[in-house]
Amino acid sequence: MRILHIMASRATGGAETYSTDVMLSLHRAGVEQCVVMPRNAPRADELKAAGLRLAAWPLAIPIQLVRKFLLGLLIGGFRPDVTHCWMRRAASLIPKTKLPARPNIGWFGGYYDPGRFGNCTHFVGVTNDITAHMVANGVPPDRATFIPTFPDIAPSPAIDRATLNTPDDVRVLLTLSRLHPKKGLDTLLTALRSLPDCVVWLAGDGKLRHTLEKQARDLGVMDRVRFLGWRTDRAALLRAADVCVLPSRYEPFGTVILEAWASNTPLIACRSAGPSAHVTDGETGLLVPIDDARALADAIRRLLDDDGLRAHLIERGQAAYRQGYTREAVTGQWLDYYRGLAGQRTRPAA
Repeated sequence: MRILHIMASRATGGAETYSTDVMLSLHRAGVEQCVVMPRNAPRADELKAAGLRLAAWPLAIPIQLVRKFLLGLLIGGFRPDVTHCWMRRAASLIPKTKLPARPNIGWFGGYYDPGRFGNCTHFVGVTNDITAHMVANGVPPDRATFIPTFPDIAPSPAIDRATLNTPDDVRVLLTLSRLHPKKGLDTLLTALRSLPDCVVWLAGDGKLRHTLEKQARDLGVMDRVRFLGWRTDRAALLRAADVCVLPSRYEPFGTVILEAWASNTPLIACRSAGPSAHVTDGETGLLVPIDDARALADAIRRLLDDDGLRAHLIERGQAAYRQGYTREAVTGQWLDYYRGLAGQRTRPAA
């Protein structure tokens, strides 16, 4: 079985991280793969070092028609059983072929328009709700599949707080996300004013950094905020934190949820789509209204002051993670799905 992956993004977001984790897991399972990815993608060197075949040349010239032509040449040489397009940009590069064609998967990490997925014949959503969205927007039910993400949380000791200029006697609130308006990080900074014994670690990067730095200064909390940039030691950060906070205004799923559960770090999230669908309030995490800094601060204080509640959330979160979101379980779903598609000669969904 040969799988051709296309990940055209250079970003350092959740989709880019997860797609790489899937490719590495499939490689360990013995699947032959070729990965089309920009040469300077954040984890390209990691994939290459692991022994995967990378092909950056189809993306070298920033002209869509040229990229499609080059990708067609690669497909003709590699002859994959299945092509996997990670998000819309990748799907837009699939060249038209005479039908019947190999299965082309379009992966949905959000509520995208299926009409913008070109010649994709099958569609995978990261949540049940996203999969239902595909069907509601014209994808035949037998072409729409739900496969969740999994967290890349390896055994790791907690990071030494002193290395991040953080005393041991404060409470650490950790976020793991791009610095983007939809992530609601401004809400967390506002809540921090009411939490004088807390320090916030913002692990991520993005266009909003200078805006958030100004907000922190204006609120008088800059001395209790650490801008960590993009990190590859998420497990170590989670194990050193007292609470993982996901204050997103918009979050289709949120792999951070699974990372917190897997790391035994209690979770607080805003009621965006993903957390609302996957977190049981008071059981696997605490949920608060979007854009409500007071409610967020109250939930954080409640959690920090109640050891019994913390232990309960950790226990139930770990159980939810092990029930269906481990690397092994999700990789098995991908393998079964690819095997079911391999060798099919299908027509694009109407």
